[in-house]
Amino acid sequence: MRDDLVLAQRAAVAGAAVGLRYFARVQELARQHKADGSVVTEADLAVEEEVRRVLRADRPADAFIGEETGELGQGRRRWILDGIDGTLVFVQADDRWQTLIALEEDGEVVIGIAVVPAQRRLWYAARGQGAFVADLIDGRVSGERRLRVGKPPAALSSCRVAVLPPIDMIPARHRPEVDRLADATVVTGWSVHGALLVASGELDMAVQVGGELWDYAPLSLIVTEAGGRFSGDRGQAHPFTGTAVFSCGDAVHEAACALLAGATGGK
Repeated sequence: MRDDLVLAQRAAVAGAAVGLRYFARVQELARQHKADGSVVTEADLAVEEEVRRVLRADRPADAFIGEETGELGQGRRRWILDGIDGTLVFVQADDRWQTLIALEEDGEVVIGIAVVPAQRRLWYAARGQGAFVADLIDGRVSGERRLRVGKPPAALSSCRVAVLPPIDMIPARHRPEVDRLADATVVTGWSVHGALLVASGELDMAVQVGGELWDYAPLSLIVTEAGGRFSGDRGQAHPFTGTAVFSCGDAVHEAACALLAGATGGK
C-alpha cells in the first residue's frame, strides 16, 4: 500500500503542476456547462488526464473512473479521479480548488489524496496508517504532519460547520436542507475543503451537497483516518451520490444527518 500512496502523491504533484499553469490564466479559459448545470473548463480535463497518465504508467492493469475522463477497465482495483474539484471557485481565481485521487480495492477506499495546488499543500491517507498534511515545495512533498480531529462539541448547536459549495452557489433544490443546518449550527467559512479542516481539528463538521463518487472517496478516508466520521445524510456508505457529512464525533454526526434528512429536532 505504501507504493500506491507514493505513486498517488507523484500523480497529484504532476496534476497540480498542470492545474497551476491553467490557473495562472484562468480568466482566459472558455467555460462550458454540463448537462447537470456544473461548470467545466479545459483545465478540468487536462489535469485529470495528466493524473491518469502517471498512474497508468505504473499500474496499467488497474481500472479508472474520472469525472471528466469516464471509465476505463474493470477489476478489483480502481482509481477514482477528479482533476479539479471546485471548478466554481477555480474560475473565480479562488485558491481553494483541489485535485482528488482515491484508490479503491474490492469496493473499499484504501488511498485518499487531496492536493490544493494554489496553497502548496497535500493532504493524504492510507487505510490503517493515519492521515497527514504536508507542504509542496518545488514539486516535493515535505514537512509531514499527522492529522487528528478535534474533541466533539457537546451539542449540534455549537458545531462549527463548513457548507460546500459556498452557500451563495448552492442550487435551489438543496436550500431547505442547508437552511435547516444553518439554523441549528454555527456555519463558518473555509480556507480549504471543509472535510480537510475537520480532519485537522479546525472545524467540527463539513456538509457537502450534490457530490459524486469522486468528490467523496478521497476525503472520506482522510477524515476517517484522522479519527472522524463520514456518511451520506441518510447513513449511506461509500459509494453514493448526494449530501455527505464529515464530522469529528458520533453524536453530532447522527444529529446532523437527521436534520439534513428532514427530521425534527437535532439541536
